[in-house]
Amino acid sequence: MSKVLKELQDKIDAIDIDALSMNQESLAECLIGHYNLNPFPKFKYTERPDAAAANILEGNIIVLVDNSPAAMVLPTTMFDMVEEADDYYFPPITGTYLRLSRLIINVIAVVLTPLFLFLMNNPEYIPKGMEFIMVKETVNVPILLQFLILEFAIDGLRLAAVNTPSMLSTPLSVAAGLIIGDFTVSSGWFNAEAMLYEAFVAISTYTQASYEFGYALKFMRLITLILTQLFNLWGLIIGIAITVLCLVFTKTITGRSYLYPLIPFKGRDLLHHFFRQSLPASERSKGMK
Repeated sequence: MSKVLKELQDKIDAIDIDALSMNQESLAECLIGHYNLNPFPKFKYTERPDAAAANILEGNIIVLVDNSPAAMVLPTTMFDMVEEADDYYFPPITGTYLRLSRLIINVIAVVLTPLFLFLMNNPEYIPKGMEFIMVKETVNVPILLQFLILEFAIDGLRLAAVNTPSMLSTPLSVAAGLIIGDFTVSSGWFNAEAMLYEAFVAISTYTQASYEFGYALKFMRLITLILTQLFNLWGLIIGIAITVLCLVFTKTITGRSYLYPLIPFKGRDLLHHFFRQSLPASERSKGMK
């Protein structure tokens, strides 16, 4: 880690700009050094002192930027993104359940709407006994367009909630969601099934703390949706493949694989990301390395 720290210090010393106007995000862009279309974030941010201290004890590096309440955690992998400090404020079995639930929900959120779109376009692929998932009402607006509109509408509601006074944000968000949802279904713009699956996708974005990672998954979902509509089964496969390849070819700021410890495979470390250990068990594991 001392080598990584030295490389990071050299990169920070080599930055030649007037000011970090956007604080830690400006620093992140300077450290990366080039424009990248890959949306997956290479940094994790936390405003919690306990989470920052835990990352330091685990061998990560914390960078503090003046006038910013958030600390940068690096190097950061995909598995670090889906972990939260709250997992350690519950017994190991509860923390493990929360961690696995968060990971599974995010995976489902990426493929749920594209898979539903594929099945609606190809009813013959619907498994026997699952015919009830078919859209029952008349489809006035194509399913793809419904999903795209709902994706933007959800972002609109989120932005509106951010800019609404805090005492009004929750009731207004609930009222807007109920009124708009009921009216759009009854008026024929959207089908109830599309609203249901998109609601699950919207809720899934709040299961993990990183907005950047959530939007990266959203972009992958949109790409897969469009490809599924254009190329049917091959589009669904290509969309999922693009998501996997983006993860595989993403590197952390130190050059490590974004999927570490899956690539390169480190079984013990990978299990620790899936299953929350008690502190004594974690210390024993460190002693065995």
